[in-house]
Amino acid sequence: MKAEETVTIDLRGKSAYSDYMIVTTGRANRHVGAIAENVTKSLKETGIKNIHVEGLPNCDWVLIDSGDVIVHVFRPEVREFYNLERLYTQGPGAAKAI
Repeated sequence: MKAEETVTIDLRGKSAYSDYMIVTTGRANRHVGAIAENVTKSLKETGIKNIHVEGLPNCDWVLIDSGDVIVHVFRPEVREFYNLERLYTQGPGAAKAI
């Protein structure tokens, strides 16, 4: 779906609620929604159940919680404002671009 600036943050040992956080960007609301819908569809196709999605109606920031992995899909200015990478990384190498 051509998501941009995708970063994976390893939360193992730092968080009780998830092992990994993925943060990525879509160019506009429709692109954010399309990325989120495709991620959700792919997770369901791989057999992951109990997926929780928030933010799909507005598509500024969509959160997809699949349990072990949480995916955040942002519009660029919303991602810059919240800057989750800064909040969840401490030290070099904690966040990896993929």
